[in-house]
Amino acid sequence: MDDHKKRVIETALLCAQEPITTMDLKRLFVDELGADELEALLAQIQVDWQDKGMELVHIATGWRFQSRLSMREYLDRLTPEKPPKYSRAVMETLAIIAYRQPVTRGEIEEIRGVAVSSNVMKQLEDRGWVEVIGHKETVGRPGLYATTKQFLDDLSLTNLQSLPMLEDAAPTFESLGQGIIEFDPDATVETVITNPDEQAVPEAPEAPEALASEEVEFTDYSSADSDPEQDASAQSDTEAKSDTQP
Repeated sequence: MDDHKKRVIETALLCAQEPITTMDLKRLFVDELGADELEALLAQIQVDWQDKGMELVHIATGWRFQSRLSMREYLDRLTPEKPPKYSRAVMETLAIIAYRQPVTRGEIEEIRGVAVSSNVMKQLEDRGWVEVIGHKETVGRPGLYATTKQFLDDLSLTNLQSLPMLEDAAPTFESLGQGIIEFDPDATVETVITNPDEQAVPEAPEAPEALASEEVEFTDYSSADSDPEQDASAQSDTEAKSDTQP
């Protein structure tokens, strides 16, 4: 095996800001580099880094070096800002899209059994994990949601076939690759919690059905100086006078 070529590839990957495709890796050399040789070189680099804190992975957009999950607790000490935490509603919606795509919002609601708020979909779209790839030919032509390459990259996956089996998906979706998202099992609102110390303001409870359906009678005193007892007495006198009139 050509150690020089391996060193060139390794250096390029370590210095790259973004994942590098196999096509771009071949461009590093003037002489043509075969696919089999390149694959062997990449496999050897992976072996060389097995006992180190970083690893070479193949994701949807190419090859990249990344820190191992076992290093996360140490690296987090260098970045005081914590990754955002998402509620169960967000994580469930993301999982449904990942495993049932393309899927409409109505189909997501049917699977979850509850309405999906616009805030949930906006969070996933803003994060770059889901997008509308078309419209279903039915009444209203609802949008069809699917995951993006950014979603695969953040999970360190090469394609959708690399997703874990559904019964094993929960731990993966809770950690989501390199810790770019955290799952908050106690979250009860469908919003992102950027500060763990902040608590969501609970929604005002709805009025009991009995109260909501009943009409409540009340007296409106138009004058601030009026006395309810005097008004009642005056009303009685008026009624008495009217009874004595011919």
